[in-house]
Amino acid sequence: MAPSFKYWDDCVDPEDMEAMWRDRDVSNEWEAVGETRGKKVHLSRDPDGQSYLTQTEMRAVAEITVHRYFKSELDTEMICAIAEIESNRQPLAQRYDPKSREASVGIMQMLQPTAEWLFRELGYRAFEMEGKPNLLFRPFISVYLGAAYLKWLSNFDGTSRNEEFVVRAYYGGPKKATHKSTTGYWKHYLSVKQSLPSRSEVNLAKKYSMASDDLDHVNRASSTTAGWTYWDSKASADDMEELWKNPEVLKEWTKSGERKGRVRFSQDPEKRPYLSRVEVKAVADIIVSRHFASKGIRPALLSALAEMSSMRFLDGIGPGSGIMGIPYQTALWLNKDIGFKAYKVKAMEDLSNPFLSMYFGTAYVSWLSQYEGRERTDEFVVQAYLRGPDNVNIQETGPLWVKFQRIVPSYEDLKKMNEGNCTIL
Repeated sequence: MAPSFKYWDDCVDPEDMEAMWRDRDVSNEWEAVGETRGKKVHLSRDPDGQSYLTQTEMRAVAEITVHRYFKSELDTEMICAIAEIESNRQPLAQRYDPKSREASVGIMQMLQPTAEWLFRELGYRAFEMEGKPNLLFRPFISVYLGAAYLKWLSNFDGTSRNEEFVVRAYYGGPKKATHKSTTGYWKHYLSVKQSLPSRSEVNLAKKYSMASDDLDHVNRASSTTAGWTYWDSKASADDMEELWKNPEVLKEWTKSGERKGRVRFSQDPEKRPYLSRVEVKAVADIIVSRHFASKGIRPALLSALAEMSSMRFLDGIGPGSGIMGIPYQTALWLNKDIGFKAYKVKAMEDLSNPFLSMYFGTAYVSWLSQYEGRERTDEFVVQAYLRGPDNVNIQETGPLWVKFQRIVPSYEDLKKMNEGNCTIL
């Protein structure tokens, strides 16, 4: 049975905690969300309550591990990108393989037999691994063993191997490092690695607070600092009026002291504006009812795609723009060539309008639902939206569908969820 971690202190040794605190970016991030040296540090939580490492924390764990055990000979960016793909940086992630009847676990998705082999045969003995499968859930141990395996692959069969071989072999084993079955993984890896923030740009995925019942209200109402971004500067007067008519939005905005003509976006600790779940769902409801009522598109599906594409950040994350993560060229194509003209897109900055981003995101979903003239399932549409219709592959993009299935229920019954504790950015 997998352990349950609430705090960093539950899954790392004191010396590792001290090393994390010494990392300037980590300490800045932790202090910004109210963590205090000498007290337990909360792990971040995703919308489903699953613990995860922020990109700041993941980078620090990789750098500390590589410096400590591998004389800085491994590429920490490679480790971070693989962790992103394999587990979404979730220390308690598990994936069962029915063929081998084994489960890969932890941030680096390591098999227990592989961990014991690295320990017993290759001399990676920083941690006692034999007969202790739960250790693989610990971030530093998972990264240590994942790095050890990457190190072994880099000199597989006595030959110095390039990055592509190592990455593809990590996924499919050395025998499949040049097989077509690992090509998609390599392409995905390159995309993820390219989108990783630099040292100075980390923290796009901010900590989910475990000390607040409703962080959206805290992030809007408790701060008196300047530099707010306002809904009214992004959305039209008609769109704003529709939002005010939504009972859940009205309740949330009233609670946080918003007033007509001057509604603030929530902000993360680095003052990046984002939408609450209530706001995302309301925008999706409005766009579908206005423009796609006959298409059978569920607002909850769109909301979950926003969660996965942008973490609800107003300006998006990675290469996509806006809350729906739509590239500008895609929005332009949908507008000019496919005929979705309810909103005009003239510049990339236009996609920071949540209604416009949601409109073109919904348009893309509508187009994908009939891709190549065939009626497509939600499973295809979700994977195609996130990776492109030509890159849908059960092995490569299947985990995206699994993640989507975990997220979407929270939007299907958002009112019920809001009656209890609300866990958000």
